[in-house]
Amino acid sequence: MTQQDRHDAIVTLVKRQGYASIEQLTRHFSVTPQTIRRDLNQLADEGAIKRVHGGAGLESSTVNTAYHTRKTLNADAKQRIAECVAAQIPDRASLFINIGTSNEMVAEALRGHQGLEVITNNLNVAAILQHKEDFNVIIAGGQVRSRDGGIIGEATIDFINQFKVDYGIIGISGIDDDGSLLEFDYQEVRVAQAIIRNSRQVFLTADHSKFHRNAVVRQGNIAQIDALFTDRHPPEGIQRLLREHDVTLHLADTPF
Repeated sequence: MTQQDRHDAIVTLVKRQGYASIEQLTRHFSVTPQTIRRDLNQLADEGAIKRVHGGAGLESSTVNTAYHTRKTLNADAKQRIAECVAAQIPDRASLFINIGTSNEMVAEALRGHQGLEVITNNLNVAAILQHKEDFNVIIAGGQVRSRDGGIIGEATIDFINQFKVDYGIIGISGIDDDGSLLEFDYQEVRVAQAIIRNSRQVFLTADHSKFHRNAVVRQGNIAQIDALFTDRHPPEGIQRLLREHDVTLHLADTPF
């Protein structure tokens, strides 16, 4: 078993039980306690589990990780994903970019493009792109979340519904085994659903820590997207769903 296979199995086990001790994991995988501690520390750093005394538990399904922490989690992977997304967006395209640290990196990666029309409910995305004189950046109205600059609410949904764009770039907090796309904020979910409805193609950005991650609100299903951009092969069950629903999988710089 490779280290990555073991990491995936640890996350699956913790999710099924809610908690797993170092002693249990050591026996289960026939490795040393030191190896399991390193595994748990790495998975916790990536946001896949919560490190607790003597083992690992699940991250909260009701409260998201703080924005400034999420900015640094898996930053290299998010950067590669962002560059991969940008490579699929032609010049002079129209697009939505919604809330999320991965999508803010996508905005950075798009600054080399020409003539884009960008509609966003993310103040940080607007700030990143505001100096591009050949871009038309349109920002949604609504309630601004102080913690991350996201714009949400009924006014935001009404605004989004006025447009029909080439690409909708959305992020997610978690992807369940059945393909459910999960988030923490009901109002954010409703805006994302409007973006999905009003996009000709939907691109989902999700680094590997989002697989198996719990969140309380269902945003939709992976069958509703056209392409998934991630940095590692998803679990086999998710890969099967992608094939069944003709969703294109892009691994960092390499499309499949």
